[in-house]
Amino acid sequence: MPPIQAKVEGRGNGIKTAIPNLSEVARALGRPPSYLIKYFGFELGAQTSINESTDRYLVNGVHDQPKLQDSLDGFINKFVLCGSCKNPETVIIITKDGNLIRDCKACGQRTSIDPRSKLATYIEKNPPESAKGSGKKKKSATASANVVGGGMSISDIASGNKKTTEPKEDEGENSDDDALTRKINAEASALPTAQPIDDDDWAVDVSEEAVRKRALELEALNLENGGDSAFDQFGEWLLEFGEDKDELPNDVEIYKKALELEIHEDVNTVQVLAQTLFDEEIVQQIAQHKGLLTKIITTPKHEKAFLGGLERFLGKDKPELLSQISKILLQVYENDIVDEETIKDWGSKVSKKYVSKEISKKVKKAAKPFIEWLNQADEESSDEESD
Repeated sequence: MPPIQAKVEGRGNGIKTAIPNLSEVARALGRPPSYLIKYFGFELGAQTSINESTDRYLVNGVHDQPKLQDSLDGFINKFVLCGSCKNPETVIIITKDGNLIRDCKACGQRTSIDPRSKLATYIEKNPPESAKGSGKKKKSATASANVVGGGMSISDIASGNKKTTEPKEDEGENSDDDALTRKINAEASALPTAQPIDDDDWAVDVSEEAVRKRALELEALNLENGGDSAFDQFGEWLLEFGEDKDELPNDVEIYKKALELEIHEDVNTVQVLAQTLFDEEIVQQIAQHKGLLTKIITTPKHEKAFLGGLERFLGKDKPELLSQISKILLQVYENDIVDEETIKDWGSKVSKKYVSKEISKKVKKAAKPFIEWLNQADEESSDEESD
């Protein structure tokens, strides 16, 4: 694999870093160039520019070659190497539930890609050809056929070895490929194997390090715009503050951002908030964000969108919190964020609008005690009035 190249262009506020050989590197890894440049942008916190017709890829700001190479190593570990045998001969598959899987052609294992990564959302909206059933890729475009070049071998990256490999002279296409394949298999066999994920587990979206899905999965909004809509920008802006929700801007600043993007009245904005404002402390956090939520949630459609966002957050991102759903809904109810009738209507129907029907059933089943409590409270109130 060739080493990544960096060329700084421009000056002042318009300074950018061009990556002249990005397509070559992407071809060696068997991944679209857009995945690499988007990953660089997410990791470096910079805007990117893609022009496939002219083969020109830019990252705003000054980024030297070692910094880009470190980011590239991270991309390879997360999106190329098999999570089990560390072989690079993988393709990305998108399951019917929207989960990303690395399908290894060497060991046959299927290991999940960490869904918390911003690039995971981009890939779901821009699936690779392999996920579209486009057939086999050319041999020259596979990762295993290009693991040694002017840069570091993928096996070295997998093992944490930072020593670069010297370029080798051509010895003919077939002999070179056979030698490289033997090199990969020999190095990969010495690596520890990971436990395979149980395909029958409904929470198959967890990674092998038991990391569960991040709050934001904007595909729930059914936005088919390649990840560049105002809602995507809003969600990504909120995620830039990290996993610690205490680091989020205050409600006023969040509302101003929605106002700036002209999405403060849209129901999709409510779905984004339901998936980005909360973490394991959601029971306490709902009351903390009451001002923002009651400001934006103004109609029954907004209320349904918020419950739909929570359904996705709890069903896909944080299924370990399903046991707390009654406490969560109680906070939503007592803080006048969603009307009682809307909650009861939502809880009485299984829908695949926000998640799969299987997950929706699990969420609604967990919420059943709270829905029954609401119905019982209504009956008792009616009895008292009749008396």
